[in-house]
Amino acid sequence: MRPASLTIVASFLALALPASAPADGLPVPGVVSDDLVSLDGRHRFDTLPAGDGTSVARIATAGGTIRSSRFLAGSFVIPAVTLDGSSSGLSAGGERLVLIRPRVQFPQATTRLAILHAATLRPQRIVTLRGDYSFDAISRDGRMLYLIEYLSRSDPTRYAVRAYEPRSGRLSEPIVDPREPGEDMSGFPITRATSPDGRWAYTLYDDGDHPFVHALDTDRRTAACIDLPESLGGFLARAPAEHVDLTVGAGGRTLTVVEGGRPRAVIDTRTLRVSAPGARRAVSRTDGGGGGPWPLAGVAALTLVLSGGAAAAIRRRRARPVAASR
Repeated sequence: MRPASLTIVASFLALALPASAPADGLPVPGVVSDDLVSLDGRHRFDTLPAGDGTSVARIATAGGTIRSSRFLAGSFVIPAVTLDGSSSGLSAGGERLVLIRPRVQFPQATTRLAILHAATLRPQRIVTLRGDYSFDAISRDGRMLYLIEYLSRSDPTRYAVRAYEPRSGRLSEPIVDPREPGEDMSGFPITRATSPDGRWAYTLYDDGDHPFVHALDTDRRTAACIDLPESLGGFLARAPAEHVDLTVGAGGRTLTVVEGGRPRAVIDTRTLRVSAPGARRAVSRTDGGGGGPWPLAGVAALTLVLSGGAAAAIRRRRARPVAASR
């Protein structure tokens, strides 16, 4: 990786938003999450700044009645997990809700998470981790969190996916595809979909040349990386003009990459085989995330980086053991 490319990337990350602007846990400041909707669609969760703290609310999607609310000391937001604002943090069973302290810069010395009882919004744990992390996913029972750890103060392409158990405070070794444990892959998270039962978190990554889907099994702490045809690369540069989506169909057995409303590739989630889309129209996404305009500040910065030929230097998943941070 050329140092000049890293300098360009770091500069645009720093300029994406002023240091005081609201932001989320991704390495690019300025990505704001969508409302977080429960798997059954009955409730959504919102956060709002409230003086020196945060107001969090659980709201009925039918009628908009506030079912529960609570004030938290400190600043927290619903985690955005991809650049289109797809959100995560609520366990499929509805027991646990995770919020993250909003990011205002990269890197950051510590990462703070608030873990709440989802129905009452009563805080269960406030966790502070040394090091720079973003939130990725949560297991169906809410007992395991998945975080992305940024390993370099100057290179946002160096990171590891880690499982974190809040009760013990333990971080796992990096989670990699066991079929290709040493392969380096690059890309920014574009959009997210989840399986109907909430077990699998599917994330579309792209670096301009080598798009892939990261399939994370949140129950078993394993993952698979599904390579897509290189002809699909460049989602990030085209994002302001054409919305990109992942849609789940056939009861979770298929995953379709959709760009500008048009299916581009279909993945069999059982075999991980990729095929050309058929004539049948893709079904709507199941996770309730994304769907809105791309965050202009972050996308504009990233598009400029890509146009400068630094696409492959933006973010690289490295399958290397790292010591647990506490």
